[in-house]
Amino acid sequence: MRKLLLSFVLVPLVAAGGAIARPAPLVSIGAGLKGPSGLRATIFARGLRLQSAFALDARGRLWIAVSGATTHGSDGVFLVAQVGARPVKVIGDIRGPLGLVWSGGTLYVSSLGRVEAFSGLRGTRFTTRRSILRGPVAGGENNNLVLAPDGRLVLAVSSTCDHCAPASKWAATIVTFRRDGSDLHVYARGIRAAYGLAYYPGTNDLFATMNQRDDLGARTPGDWLGVVRRGQDWGFPGCYGQPGSACKGVPKPVAVLDKHAAAGGVAIADGAALVAEWQLGVVKRVWLTRSGSTYSGAVSTFLSGLKNPLPLTVAHDGALLVGDWSTGAIYRIARA
Repeated sequence: MRKLLLSFVLVPLVAAGGAIARPAPLVSIGAGLKGPSGLRATIFARGLRLQSAFALDARGRLWIAVSGATTHGSDGVFLVAQVGARPVKVIGDIRGPLGLVWSGGTLYVSSLGRVEAFSGLRGTRFTTRRSILRGPVAGGENNNLVLAPDGRLVLAVSSTCDHCAPASKWAATIVTFRRDGSDLHVYARGIRAAYGLAYYPGTNDLFATMNQRDDLGARTPGDWLGVVRRGQDWGFPGCYGQPGSACKGVPKPVAVLDKHAAAGGVAIADGAALVAEWQLGVVKRVWLTRSGSTYSGAVSTFLSGLKNPLPLTVAHDGALLVGDWSTGAIYRIARA
């Protein structure tokens, strides 16, 4: 695990006597944002609206997926080579890219109804483009894509409906497959819309943000951050965290986030999970306490002043990069 420069844990989580400490108030940290004292926010890049996912290549350059919500005329994958550089469009002719991950010299991109592999990068063009996975739901929404510690790809697949039982066995799941697209199988099911995926460093523990049903209104318990294990069933659509038999045997989330927050990207740094809440314009921090194979988390607001944050990643220098879907700004958060 690389050393992180941010040191997000600037205020002790546990106060004297063992009580949970109240999070310190957020202060202005630059670039119009508020966050913990001791951090500084600057603009990494501008001019790229509708950012949906980040990936870093071996040189530490930032790759960005751009995806509209309902229209896809400006969708693509862009490269920002360094701080302040102009975004360059490298991949076009793609609809709804929501996941990016590099493995070796290949960039894998998940989009509507497919996963593709791009290789042979020459300057700002790939010489080879291969469709490695069709679906798994025809035309369905494929969300974040990550590389598992065993070298397989892991993909979050949304439900095809808000609160009905999907017809496809692949909908409302997290799936796993080899990097050539073969050996596809369900890793976990019953998850309405997992978006952000991240492994806790040095483990096989897969964290996922989960969006709750929209029809629940005030009855929703809030979006979730969970650790997803192979073979689990999270109970969608019947279970949404309510008491009673519908949730019997269903896993519990690590943390309950804000209601109807549209929980997006997640990054793990210094023992905390950072989660973008698209609808509310904030990034939440979940202080993680690990006991064996289980985690619990205390939630506080880490960043405010954003419009619609969505992708998050920790850069090679340890800074946190946050993409704002609406404004086109990419923020860099580091020690002051």
